[in-house]
Amino acid sequence: MTIIRLPTAWPKGTVCVARFGFKGSLEHHLPFNEGDLLTIIAVTEDPEWCIAKNEAGREGAVPTGRIQRFCHNVAAVENGSELNLMPWFHGKITRLQAERLLSPPEMGLFLVRESTNYPGDYTLCLSTDDKVEHYHIKYGNGQLTIDQEVYFDNLIQLVEHYKSKADGLCTILINPKLEKETVAVQNEFLSGWVMNRNELKLLKIIGRGEFGEVLLAEYKKTQVAVKCLKNNTTAQAFIAEASVMMKLSHNNLVKLLGVISEANGNLLIITEYMRKGTLVDYLRSRGRTVLTRVSLLNFAMHVCEAMVYLETNHFVHRDLAARNVLLSEDLVAKVSDFGLTKKVSSLEDTNKLPVKWTSPEALKEKKFSTKSDVWSFGVLLWEIYSFGRMPYPKMQSKFVVPQLESGYRMPSPDGCPESLYITMKDCWHLNPESRPTFKLLKERLFVVKKELRQIGTQL
Repeated sequence: MTIIRLPTAWPKGTVCVARFGFKGSLEHHLPFNEGDLLTIIAVTEDPEWCIAKNEAGREGAVPTGRIQRFCHNVAAVENGSELNLMPWFHGKITRLQAERLLSPPEMGLFLVRESTNYPGDYTLCLSTDDKVEHYHIKYGNGQLTIDQEVYFDNLIQLVEHYKSKADGLCTILINPKLEKETVAVQNEFLSGWVMNRNELKLLKIIGRGEFGEVLLAEYKKTQVAVKCLKNNTTAQAFIAEASVMMKLSHNNLVKLLGVISEANGNLLIITEYMRKGTLVDYLRSRGRTVLTRVSLLNFAMHVCEAMVYLETNHFVHRDLAARNVLLSEDLVAKVSDFGLTKKVSSLEDTNKLPVKWTSPEALKEKKFSTKSDVWSFGVLLWEIYSFGRMPYPKMQSKFVVPQLESGYRMPSPDGCPESLYITMKDCWHLNPESRPTFKLLKERLFVVKKELRQIGTQL
């Protein structure tokens, strides 16, 4: 394919989201699934094709008819339509429509829309006491600017900057204008979403995650956990995690509290603080002298409840493990780390898979599904009942899949109920369709708990 100059509507670096899946039939095609994020690299002689790369860094040709431009703000896609999570973004509306929305004039009332005169750019519409000013937000060289003096990586940073200082505008940005027909929906999604940086007090580093440091902090005198994304790391996956967490709400999933864009370009995800830390660390530090069978079973049931919820909502986690389960003060287990979580799809490209927790079909064929999560849940059960031991002890990761295909399965941990070990092995069927659903696993765990109570196991 011959690469030609990029059109204004598809500038290099534009982030797009897949409206439909694409399997690809040729070697130079880039397969993707509905909801995947793609970054435009160039276009081709054929206007129906462009060159893009996925989140794993793989590049190839994609059909433009199956993707749509992903705004330079936090956004998510649900049911094939774009859901703008920022209250001030109104998408494709005209200058006249923007002025009507900002009437009657109110000092500092604003919105951002897609530019009608300059496709691919944006317009900041800002109200004073008597009129509406329209500022052209230019996109070039991977950044956004109004005055070609101050540049921003995305619209969030731009808006946050002009909220604190006018810096050449007629006034600072004070209140976002919401479209009347979307107020109720946006209020639901934005409840507790954008938080005030001045009220966040960072205390200490408590860990390191996929995107960077994890810190203990206080927000309005409440302890919270903060994931901090530095400028030199990839923002797309970080934002995708927040977007996924916003759509999911369950008592056994770590709760998202909000997001902050700092003036220095850092992005912060604020979640509830899980005081007891990771499940794997808790298991290793307490051991058999502290934790009873029912305590262990409760952890398993809590995780299973979360996975039933994800299964019902057609999401896969793709990295289910004891290290990604956190414990609250009252020992409620909650599934965390949604950086890899996506809508269920048949084919994904990814690197850095946790081999000892990932199903064979996901490792070899990149096929992820709820059933691959079930495989991981079986490994997590083994972790729980071995009090946090590394799965496949003393076995190098490269030998795991060959051993599994030859029939090997990890032996039952000491003291593990026989019925639970049978459940683990059912989760480890090579044929994904032979594995139980999470709904069925939940029912089995309830039976085990009933049996433990009948024999008088202490709580």
